[in-house]
Amino acid sequence: MGDYYIYRGNSRLRCGFTTGSCAAAAAKAAAWMLVTQRETGSVSLMTPAGILFDAKVENAVFDQKAASCAVRKDGGDDPDVTDGILIFARVESVPSGITVEGGEGIGRVTVEGLDQPVGAAAINSVPRKMIAGAVDEIFMSHRFHGGARVIIYAPEGASLASRTYNPRMGIEGGISIIGTTGIVEPMSSKALVDTMRLETRIRSAEGRKSLLLTIGNYGRSFLAESIPALSGKSVTCSNFIGEAIDAALEFGFESILIVGHIGKLVKLGAGIMNTHSSSADGRMDVLVTCGVLAGADTALLRRIPECVTVDAALAILDEAGMLQPAMEKLMEKTQYYLDARVGDNAKIGAVMFSYQHGIVGMTGNAEELIGRISEEYNG
Repeated sequence: MGDYYIYRGNSRLRCGFTTGSCAAAAAKAAAWMLVTQRETGSVSLMTPAGILFDAKVENAVFDQKAASCAVRKDGGDDPDVTDGILIFARVESVPSGITVEGGEGIGRVTVEGLDQPVGAAAINSVPRKMIAGAVDEIFMSHRFHGGARVIIYAPEGASLASRTYNPRMGIEGGISIIGTTGIVEPMSSKALVDTMRLETRIRSAEGRKSLLLTIGNYGRSFLAESIPALSGKSVTCSNFIGEAIDAALEFGFESILIVGHIGKLVKLGAGIMNTHSSSADGRMDVLVTCGVLAGADTALLRRIPECVTVDAALAILDEAGMLQPAMEKLMEKTQYYLDARVGDNAKIGAVMFSYQHGIVGMTGNAEELIGRISEEYNG
């Protein structure tokens, strides 16, 4: 089967295959070499998505007791740091059963709440099933009655781990073998949301009741500089504020605080919970509305829609002495929509900042939430 494509807008993008698919394909090829005592240069694997993975096999070695080989990770048109690395599998003959273990370059789980228990190799449930199933398929088709110890390893994994989310999520020493469909979809928002949900679940497993959300690097840098008591305590939700709030409620958090640059968070004043520009904009519309409610004059408000950035609009409001009253209205509207999202299930608030103006707005309960999070995380 040829390459598999998806469409994002007008772009045709080639999909890749997960580390889980690569590990399972390598294990399947190694199992075949073990039972046939012959070398192979390729292997085919059906992914959970129903898409056939035709993989080239590299570094094949075998004898009567074990076989090993590698499949090179191909991330398609949305490669991550693991793109191009070799994922190895070693299949060793044992009397019975099939076990899957992690070797060199595969991270180890160090916190509760992840897919695998503390101490286990960071090989998630679906890839484990894929790996064991691929080996069992070969054994069954060749009437091989023994078992196998399968070791997945990636020699480059340890050096790449610091460039992944693994250290933040409590996975140390290497990369993860992941994937639920076996396919990597370019620019997948699902991957971002899944990562955010995983980090949120980890906080819950730690017994936390308060959740701090930041949009990205700007928010984390702001916390480190301006609210150091909260530095390093946040979960990154990117543009997916609504999904992050829903996840917080799902995992039982009682307090939620969102901290971010006003260039993104201003959209909360219109109830927009996905702040990506392709989903909705409305930044200047929100600022104009808040200016009207704050009593700004018409001539001033007419200048705001001409601004390219929120910071430029804030400068106009500041020059006219209307920044503070407009931000107060923005915080009121933000609180209204956040409360509507959570209902009576949690307390929620927001802090918005600008690098030109510092903190430009805090919802009425933000200081209380900052105190809760600081006390809970810092003791």
